[in-house]
Amino acid sequence: MRRVNLEYKFFVKDVVQAILFVWSRWCKQKLSLVIFIGLCLNLVIAPVVYAAADGNLERRSAWAIGILGFVTLALIIYLFDVIFRPERY
Repeated sequence: MRRVNLEYKFFVKDVVQAILFVWSRWCKQKLSLVIFIGLCLNLVIAPVVYAAADGNLERRSAWAIGILGFVTLALIIYLFDVIFRPERY
């Protein structure tokens, strides 16, 4: 008899439902979702920046550098889009 891991089965179902919910709300609330995703990605970037500075930076400065990097990257993508598809704007 094969054993079924019910916890994994329900976890995957919940994750899929969460992803579908976020996807359905994407059209209505873009700005808040982009800010949330940026902050979540900054949770990964800020410790990397902090570790690369050998402890010479404060944590607040590492977060600021991470957010500044994301804003710069978003601005670059936006400007390339405006340059290559000006009729859309």
